[in-house]
Amino acid sequence: MTYQNYSQEQLRAIDNAHHLHPFTDHKDLREAGTRVVVRADGPFVYDSDGNEILDGMAGLWCVNAGYGRDELVEVAAEQMRELPYYNSFFRCTTPTPSLLAQKLAQIAPDHINQVFYGSSGSEANDTALRLVRHYWALEGRPEKNIVISRKWAYHGSTIAATSLGGMEAMHEQLYGAVPNIRHVMCPYFYGDAKAGESEHDFGLRAARAVEDAILEAGADNVAAFIGEPVQGAGGVKIAPASYWPEIQRICRKYDVLLMLDEVITGYGRSGEWFAAQSMDIKPDTITTAKGLTSGYQPLSALLVGDRIAETLVEKGGEFYHGYTYSGHPVACAVALKNLEIMEREGLIERVRDDTGPYLGEALRQGVGDHPLVGEVRSFGLLAAIEIVRDKQSRERFEPVGSAPNVIRDHAIASGLMMRAVTDTMILSPPLIWTRETIDMAVERVRKALDGAMAELS
Repeated sequence: MTYQNYSQEQLRAIDNAHHLHPFTDHKDLREAGTRVVVRADGPFVYDSDGNEILDGMAGLWCVNAGYGRDELVEVAAEQMRELPYYNSFFRCTTPTPSLLAQKLAQIAPDHINQVFYGSSGSEANDTALRLVRHYWALEGRPEKNIVISRKWAYHGSTIAATSLGGMEAMHEQLYGAVPNIRHVMCPYFYGDAKAGESEHDFGLRAARAVEDAILEAGADNVAAFIGEPVQGAGGVKIAPASYWPEIQRICRKYDVLLMLDEVITGYGRSGEWFAAQSMDIKPDTITTAKGLTSGYQPLSALLVGDRIAETLVEKGGEFYHGYTYSGHPVACAVALKNLEIMEREGLIERVRDDTGPYLGEALRQGVGDHPLVGEVRSFGLLAAIEIVRDKQSRERFEPVGSAPNVIRDHAIASGLMMRAVTDTMILSPPLIWTRETIDMAVERVRKALDGAMAELS
């Protein structure tokens, strides 16, 4: 029996009775009820009440190629008929993960040529953590196992990935984090710069917090630094231009590996295949997922640099790590076709040369003057709108996050799906957005801000 045989009231009742949602206050959700999204096409999703909603979050940062891609459906069905599943254990492989690994090596930075598959960004970051610590042990330096991360970082929600991340509320529910992970300030200029401090100087100060942590721990004890090129779920926090060059200098100076989390920024969102290329970062690992399949299948790929890979192959013996669905043939087939679509349609070039710059400017022109807006910032097709009670003092509404939640609800009612993160509204749209789509979104953001202003005043 398909869902069409159920009324929407029945579906909501079943969901409330049995479905534990991620990152949810379950009592609140069951009192308010769920929105049932039933179909999607292009840049839009449609709920069971018939509302058309412009998806400003690409699902959950992932539907880069947009909805309704029959090619992805067809290649998945074809692979399922031929070989729906076989594992990558027992000295076996299947064609699509091998071909996808070759493709990823071609589009990745030149020094990255190996791929380890999982099903989510959380799994990929678990793998990265294990791999960098294992690397140093293989090199005869097992004491080099501390990883430095940042506050407001999000690296997933497994125990290891949550430990890597810098979300305090998530840490409180771990009841025992993975040890030897330390967190320093993030490069959040709008919120953390000192009076009169330039963006350049702030970027250097934020980077040197990493150096201070290395020195405090002792460089011989530090395995790696992990960071997102743009801190996504932490509020689209974009580092000043001075930050990443200094981070790389510090990592090289102290022989600390650089782990880059591109689960959100990977596969075109920055205007290049990877933000590592946009920002000229040379990492030892790149964690990817989400846009790899445009969300049509769950798949992650940890891209591994030559330095680590060579040691793993030559000195490692068996690496006791992997997942049932590592290199799932259907997911890899979809990923290959998804990357082909992105190349054929020039979606990455569009983001770099047209829609990325246009989104930032359209938001600044369209809502930057609004009384609730403290700052608009963007990078590729990622954007953030800082919400304030007072533009001059940067005073926030209390409690934290209350005003953005109101704005989010007005945005959805106006036909735009946005996300509220603490005191920030964020956008991460499908890469198929055009200037016309962006104009539509900006108009709806303005309408949401006006509606919230009337409610909050």
